[in-house]
Amino acid sequence: MNAVSVIDVVILWVHLFSAVLFVGGSFFMWMVVMPASHLITNDESERTRIVGKIAKQFGRIANPTLVVLVLTGVYNASWYLPSVNALFDTYTGNLLLTKTILVVILLVLIYTHNVYFGRNIVRLASEKKLDELRALRRRSRVVSFANLSIMVAILLLVTMMQVPP
Repeated sequence: MNAVSVIDVVILWVHLFSAVLFVGGSFFMWMVVMPASHLITNDESERTRIVGKIAKQFGRIANPTLVVLVLTGVYNASWYLPSVNALFDTYTGNLLLTKTILVVILLVLIYTHNVYFGRNIVRLASEKKLDELRALRRRSRVVSFANLSIMVAILLLVTMMQVPP
């Protein structure tokens, strides 16, 4: 193995590990933390405080992981693109372009969710405005579901990039 391929393998491994942390953690929050919070307490305000603290801790891991994913993803994309035209002219390039568009949409949704929904949900819970909290949570779930769906679509596209057309 030459030096370039060792670097490629290390960067790919970092990318894959970061994807496992981010995607796995996101699904864990949705499928384990949120349902389990109902088992901890029936007090909506307390439950929101607990989930908010867990989400904040996950954010400390997820935000840098997203940066690593984007940087290593750009590096890894160079494997598939002999030229910029390949984005439009090849099967793999088309998949990569679609994946890139989905990544941009995902980043916007994640940022919007964290800044708008996350902060307002915690605020409404602390102010005990439970009707407003429930309404905001319903909209937040839609955005969260969209985020998770986009993550699955990105993983599907990555898998398709590995299989010849």
